[in-house]
Amino acid sequence: MTRRQLGSSSLEITPVGLGTWAIGGPGPFGWGPQDDADSIAAIRRAVEQGINWLDTAPVYGLGYSETIVERALEGFSEADRPLVFTKVSFRWDDEGNTSHVLKADSIRAEVDESRRRLDMDVLDLCQIHWPAFPPGGPDADIEEAWTTLAELRSEGKIREIGVSNFDAAQLGRVQAIAPVTSLQPPYSMLMRQIEDGILPYCFEHGIGVIVYSPMHNGLLTGRMTRERIASLPESDWRVQLNPAFKDPHLSRCLEVVELLREIGNRHGRSPAELAIAWTLHHPAATGAIVGGRSSAQIDGFVGALEFRLSDQEYEEIGAALPESIGLM
Repeated sequence: MTRRQLGSSSLEITPVGLGTWAIGGPGPFGWGPQDDADSIAAIRRAVEQGINWLDTAPVYGLGYSETIVERALEGFSEADRPLVFTKVSFRWDDEGNTSHVLKADSIRAEVDESRRRLDMDVLDLCQIHWPAFPPGGPDADIEEAWTTLAELRSEGKIREIGVSNFDAAQLGRVQAIAPVTSLQPPYSMLMRQIEDGILPYCFEHGIGVIVYSPMHNGLLTGRMTRERIASLPESDWRVQLNPAFKDPHLSRCLEVVELLREIGNRHGRSPAELAIAWTLHHPAATGAIVGGRSSAQIDGFVGALEFRLSDQEYEEIGAALPESIGLM
């Protein structure tokens, strides 16, 4: 199985990792109800198929996603256990109200809580989830948070440290304190804003890039129809917040899916596998995070571990893409 070095770290990852946002269930920014048995089966299937890293976060289900990851990995030997990547920056109260905090004492508490929920003495990769939330707000505390993560790495609680949703200027600010192993940005063929500044910066500075939402929140899987979108529960964040799931964008996006299906049929590959392969075609992309809620969904995209687009096919898809759409 092909593996790639993540930045300048000692971590070697498969081109595809399993995202566990949806298995957190219907909490804040949730994806609707989810069966735990399906979640555990999906994680185990991903590992069986060769995926060697999982991406989670405390805020996914307010700790529940991390708990399910721990349950799914029970019984794995240290040699067979996949890498587990998690995050910091969101806290919540007893009523489930979330807040964004990057103060040192909060970061330390989050890391210890994640270690407990995941039953890990040392987190493989810990990332600042957002530099500010809502996006674009004040980011004055990113240096304090980054300094704290660097200290926790020195103390042996974290192997590697990274960031998520940072722009190039923010990367430069924390890079001056301690090296950044990786960045986790949103990236899909429908959402290409990072191509002009962020991806070139990471490539130049040796920062690994693990993109999220390569299938644009399920829209590029080939299984998302107008009827299915209309039936999504109100607790699914995409219904309210994702512009790609509504016209005028939706019609154009579904046309792109049909092109993916046409090209995929030449290789016996699904639209989902082509959507993932498209993001991995960029030289700065180390890996792609792909969410899965069942074993069947894993089987639907796992071919992207090895499948690659030709330059001609990449250009053919590029010529058909609509204007870049935001994640929210």
